[in-house]
Amino acid sequence: MLIDSHCHLDFPDLQARLPEVLAHAAEAGIGRMVTISTHVARFETYRALAEAHRDVFFTVGTHPHNAAEEPDVPASRLVALSAHPRCIAIGEAGLDYHYDKSPRDVQRKVFRTHIAATRETGLPLVIHARNADEDMIEILSDEMGRGRFGAVLHCFSSGEQLAQVGVDLGLYVSFSGILTFRNSEDIRRIAAQVPRDRLLVETDAPYLAPVPYRGKTNEPAYVAHTARTLAEVIGATESEIAEITTANFYRLFSKAAAADRQAAA
Repeated sequence: MLIDSHCHLDFPDLQARLPEVLAHAAEAGIGRMVTISTHVARFETYRALAEAHRDVFFTVGTHPHNAAEEPDVPASRLVALSAHPRCIAIGEAGLDYHYDKSPRDVQRKVFRTHIAATRETGLPLVIHARNADEDMIEILSDEMGRGRFGAVLHCFSSGEQLAQVGVDLGLYVSFSGILTFRNSEDIRRIAAQVPRDRLLVETDAPYLAPVPYRGKTNEPAYVAHTARTLAEVIGATESEIAEITTANFYRLFSKAAAADRQAAA
Protein backbone atom coordinates (compact mmCIF):
# COMPACT_ATOMS: atom_id res chain seq x y z
CA MET A 1 0.00 0.00 0.00
CA LEU A 2 1.08 3.55 -0.78
CA ILE A 3 -0.22 6.67 0.95
CA ASP A 4 -0.63 10.07 -0.64
CA SER A 5 0.29 12.17 2.37
CA HIS A 6 -0.71 15.49 0.79
CA CYS A 7 -3.41 16.31 -1.75
CA HIS A 8 -6.26 18.78 -2.19
CA LEU A 9 -9.40 16.81 -2.98
CA ASP A 10 -11.55 19.90 -2.45
CA PHE A 11 -9.95 21.80 -5.31
CA PRO A 12 -12.25 22.05 -8.38
CA ASP A 13 -10.11 19.91 -10.71
CA LEU A 14 -10.48 16.95 -8.35
CA GLN A 15 -13.77 17.59 -6.57
CA ALA A 16 -15.68 17.73 -9.86
CA ARG A 17 -14.75 14.11 -10.60
CA LEU A 18 -14.10 12.79 -7.11
CA PRO A 19 -15.58 9.28 -7.58
CA GLU A 20 -13.29 8.75 -10.58
CA VAL A 21 -10.26 10.13 -8.72
CA LEU A 22 -10.84 7.86 -5.74
CA ALA A 23 -11.40 4.84 -8.01
CA HIS A 24 -8.11 5.53 -9.80
CA ALA A 25 -6.35 5.74 -6.45
CA ALA A 26 -7.76 2.40 -5.31
CA GLU A 27 -6.74 0.76 -8.59
CA ALA A 28 -3.19 2.09 -8.16
CA GLY A 29 -2.90 0.70 -4.63
CA ILE A 30 -3.18 4.04 -2.85
CA GLY A 31 -4.70 3.01 0.46
CA ARG A 32 -4.96 6.37 2.20
CA MET A 33 -5.00 10.04 1.24
CA VAL A 34 -4.76 13.21 3.31
CA THR A 35 -6.70 16.17 1.96
CA ILE A 36 -4.93 19.27 3.20
CA SER A 37 -6.46 22.44 4.56
CA THR A 38 -5.64 25.79 2.99
CA HIS A 39 -8.31 27.81 4.84
CA VAL A 40 -9.66 27.22 8.34
CA ALA A 41 -12.92 28.66 6.99
CA ARG A 42 -13.27 25.58 4.76
CA PHE A 43 -13.12 23.14 7.69
CA GLU A 44 -16.59 21.75 7.02
CA THR A 45 -15.61 20.86 3.46
CA TYR A 46 -12.58 18.87 4.61
CA ARG A 47 -14.56 17.24 7.40
CA ALA A 48 -17.29 16.13 5.00
CA LEU A 49 -14.77 14.62 2.60
CA ALA A 50 -13.13 12.57 5.32
CA GLU A 51 -16.41 11.45 6.85
CA ALA A 52 -17.72 10.32 3.47
CA HIS A 53 -14.63 8.34 2.44
CA ARG A 54 -12.85 6.01 4.87
CA ASP A 55 -9.60 6.25 2.88
CA VAL A 56 -9.43 10.04 3.37
CA PHE A 57 -8.06 11.93 6.37
CA PHE A 58 -7.82 15.71 6.66
CA THR A 59 -5.98 18.56 8.37
CA VAL A 60 -6.85 22.03 9.65
CA GLY A 61 -4.84 25.17 8.96
CA THR A 62 -4.11 28.23 6.84
CA HIS A 63 -1.79 28.12 3.83
CA PRO A 64 0.74 30.98 3.77
CA HIS A 65 -0.87 32.27 0.57
CA ASN A 66 -4.03 32.84 2.61
CA ALA A 67 -2.45 34.08 5.84
CA ALA A 68 -3.67 37.63 5.22
CA GLU A 69 -7.24 36.31 4.90
CA GLU A 70 -7.01 34.48 8.23
CA PRO A 71 -4.39 36.42 10.20
CA ASP A 72 -6.00 36.14 13.62
CA VAL A 73 -7.23 32.55 13.91
CA PRO A 74 -6.03 31.65 17.42
CA ALA A 75 -4.22 28.45 18.26
CA SER A 76 -7.17 27.55 20.49
CA ARG A 77 -9.44 27.47 17.41
CA LEU A 78 -7.07 25.13 15.59
CA VAL A 79 -6.84 22.95 18.67
CA ALA A 80 -10.63 22.72 19.01
CA LEU A 81 -11.23 21.87 15.35
CA SER A 82 -8.43 19.30 15.27
CA ALA A 83 -10.28 17.22 17.86
CA HIS A 84 -12.32 15.65 15.06
CA PRO A 85 -11.33 11.97 14.90
CA ARG A 86 -10.28 12.12 11.24
CA CYS A 87 -8.31 15.36 11.53
CA ILE A 88 -4.74 14.09 11.82
CA ALA A 89 -2.53 17.19 11.53
CA ILE A 90 -2.25 20.96 11.71
CA GLY A 91 -1.56 22.89 8.50
CA GLU A 92 -0.51 23.37 5.90
CA ALA A 93 1.19 26.46 7.20
CA GLY A 94 4.56 28.04 6.63
CA LEU A 95 6.34 30.57 4.46
CA ASP A 96 6.11 31.25 0.73
CA TYR A 97 8.39 34.04 -0.42
CA HIS A 98 8.11 33.02 -4.08
CA TYR A 99 4.60 34.38 -4.64
CA ASP A 100 4.38 36.62 -1.54
CA LYS A 101 0.58 36.49 -1.65
CA SER A 102 0.50 37.49 2.03
CA PRO A 103 2.84 39.92 3.78
CA ARG A 104 5.86 38.10 5.13
CA ASP A 105 5.38 39.28 8.70
CA VAL A 106 1.81 37.94 8.62
CA GLN A 107 3.03 34.62 7.23
CA ARG A 108 5.55 34.33 10.05
CA LYS A 109 2.96 35.19 12.70
CA VAL A 110 0.41 32.69 11.39
CA PHE A 111 3.09 30.01 11.08
CA ARG A 112 4.08 30.40 14.73
CA THR A 113 0.41 30.19 15.73
CA HIS A 114 0.17 26.86 13.95
CA ILE A 115 3.29 25.64 15.70
CA ALA A 116 1.69 26.53 19.04
CA ALA A 117 -1.38 24.48 18.09
CA THR A 118 0.82 21.60 17.01
CA ARG A 119 2.67 21.63 20.29
CA GLU A 120 -0.57 21.75 22.30
CA THR A 121 -2.35 18.96 20.41
CA GLY A 122 0.59 16.65 19.84
CA LEU A 123 -0.46 16.42 16.19
CA PRO A 124 2.18 16.92 13.51
CA LEU A 125 2.50 20.12 11.49
CA VAL A 126 2.40 20.10 7.69
CA ILE A 127 4.93 22.74 6.60
CA HIS A 128 4.93 24.68 3.34
CA ALA A 129 8.32 26.23 2.58
CA ARG A 130 9.22 27.97 -0.67
CA ASN A 131 12.09 30.40 -1.24
CA ALA A 132 12.21 31.08 2.50
CA ASP A 133 14.93 28.75 3.72
CA GLU A 134 16.71 31.24 6.00
CA ASP A 135 13.59 32.37 7.86
CA MET A 136 12.24 28.82 7.98
CA ILE A 137 15.42 27.53 9.58
CA GLU A 138 15.38 30.39 12.09
CA ILE A 139 11.75 29.86 13.10
CA LEU A 140 11.96 26.07 13.29
CA SER A 141 15.13 26.19 15.37
CA ASP A 142 13.71 28.82 17.71
CA GLU A 143 10.35 27.10 18.14
CA MET A 144 11.84 23.66 18.62
CA GLY A 145 13.88 25.15 21.44
CA ARG A 146 10.64 26.22 23.12
CA GLY A 147 9.25 22.68 23.00
CA ARG A 148 9.55 19.86 20.51
CA PHE A 149 6.85 19.03 17.95
CA GLY A 150 6.44 16.70 14.99
CA ALA A 151 6.33 18.02 11.45
CA VAL A 152 6.87 17.30 7.78
CA LEU A 153 8.49 19.53 5.18
CA HIS A 154 5.97 18.86 2.44
CA CYS A 155 6.63 18.88 -1.33
CA PHE A 156 10.30 19.46 -0.66
CA SER A 157 11.90 21.82 -3.17
CA SER A 158 14.21 23.79 -0.89
CA GLY A 159 17.94 23.67 -0.31
CA GLU A 160 20.14 21.06 1.27
CA GLN A 161 20.62 23.10 4.47
CA LEU A 162 16.90 23.21 5.24
CA ALA A 163 16.62 19.48 4.64
CA GLN A 164 19.51 18.79 7.00
CA VAL A 165 18.25 21.14 9.70
CA GLY A 166 14.81 19.59 9.38
CA VAL A 167 16.19 16.09 9.82
CA ASP A 168 18.35 17.20 12.74
CA LEU A 169 15.23 18.66 14.40
CA GLY A 170 13.35 15.41 13.93
CA LEU A 171 11.21 16.42 10.96
CA TYR A 172 10.10 14.22 8.08
CA VAL A 173 10.64 15.18 4.43
CA SER A 174 8.01 14.52 1.76
CA PHE A 175 8.70 14.37 -1.96
CA SER A 176 6.23 15.10 -4.75
CA GLY A 177 6.23 14.71 -8.52
CA ILE A 178 9.01 17.31 -8.66
CA LEU A 179 11.33 14.41 -7.82
CA THR A 180 10.63 12.89 -11.25
CA PHE A 181 11.34 16.03 -13.29
CA ARG A 182 14.38 15.92 -15.55
CA ASN A 183 15.89 19.10 -14.06
CA SER A 184 15.48 17.98 -10.42
CA GLU A 185 18.92 16.48 -9.91
CA ASP A 186 19.47 18.55 -6.75
CA ILE A 187 16.19 17.35 -5.22
CA ARG A 188 17.03 13.72 -6.00
CA ARG A 189 20.45 14.19 -4.42
CA ILE A 190 18.84 15.60 -1.27
CA ALA A 191 16.30 12.75 -1.20
CA ALA A 192 19.15 10.25 -1.28
CA GLN A 193 20.58 11.83 1.88
CA VAL A 194 17.38 11.81 3.94
CA PRO A 195 17.27 8.88 6.39
CA ARG A 196 14.88 6.19 5.24
CA ASP A 197 12.80 6.51 8.39
CA ARG A 198 11.98 10.17 7.54
CA LEU A 199 10.77 9.78 3.95
CA LEU A 200 7.22 10.40 2.75
CA VAL A 201 5.63 10.66 -0.69
CA GLU A 202 2.80 12.86 -1.88
CA THR A 203 1.17 14.35 -4.96
CA ASP A 204 0.15 17.87 -3.89
CA ALA A 205 -2.64 17.14 -6.39
CA PRO A 206 -4.01 18.71 -8.48
CA TYR A 207 -0.56 20.27 -8.98
CA LEU A 208 2.88 18.95 -9.96
CA ALA A 209 1.92 15.76 -11.78
CA PRO A 210 4.93 13.46 -12.06
CA VAL A 211 6.46 12.17 -15.26
CA PRO A 212 4.83 10.73 -17.42
CA TYR A 213 1.82 12.94 -16.59
CA ARG A 214 3.68 16.23 -16.24
CA GLY A 215 1.53 19.15 -17.36
CA LYS A 216 -1.71 17.31 -16.68
CA THR A 217 -3.99 17.44 -13.66
CA ASN A 218 -2.36 15.49 -10.85
CA GLU A 219 -4.30 13.02 -8.71
CA PRO A 220 -3.50 10.67 -5.81
CA ALA A 221 -3.06 7.61 -8.07
CA TYR A 222 0.04 9.23 -9.54
CA VAL A 223 1.95 9.10 -6.26
CA ALA A 224 3.03 5.64 -7.41
CA HIS A 225 5.28 7.27 -10.00
CA THR A 226 6.97 9.47 -7.42
CA ALA A 227 7.42 6.45 -5.16
CA ARG A 228 9.04 4.53 -8.03
CA THR A 229 11.54 7.33 -8.60
CA LEU A 230 12.25 7.61 -4.88
CA ALA A 231 12.92 3.88 -4.76
CA GLU A 232 15.47 4.26 -7.56
CA VAL A 233 17.10 7.23 -5.83
CA ILE A 234 17.66 5.42 -2.52
CA GLY A 235 18.37 2.00 -3.99
CA ALA A 236 15.19 0.27 -2.83
CA THR A 237 12.55 -1.81 -4.56
CA GLU A 238 9.06 -0.47 -5.17
CA SER A 239 7.64 -2.78 -2.52
CA GLU A 240 10.28 -1.62 -0.05
CA ILE A 241 9.55 2.06 -0.66
CA ALA A 242 5.84 1.40 -0.15
CA GLU A 243 6.62 -0.34 3.12
CA ILE A 244 9.03 2.39 4.26
CA THR A 245 6.82 5.37 3.45
CA THR A 246 3.67 3.76 4.84
CA ALA A 247 5.40 2.93 8.13
CA ASN A 248 6.76 6.48 8.28
CA PHE A 249 3.33 7.94 7.60
CA TYR A 250 1.70 6.06 10.46
CA ARG A 251 4.58 6.91 12.79
CA LEU A 252 4.26 10.64 12.13
CA PHE A 253 0.48 10.74 11.75
CA SER A 254 -0.19 8.50 14.73
CA LYS A 255 -3.82 9.61 14.95
CA ALA A 256 -4.41 8.02 11.53
CA ALA A 257 -2.90 4.78 12.82
CA ALA A 258 -5.22 4.85 15.84
CA ALA A 259 -8.25 5.54 13.63
CA ASP A 260 -7.39 2.64 11.35
CA ARG A 261 -6.90 0.29 14.29
CA GLN A 262 -10.25 1.33 15.72
CA ALA A 263 -11.99 0.83 12.36
CA ALA A 264 -10.50 -2.66 12.06
CA ALA A 265 -11.52 -3.72 15.57
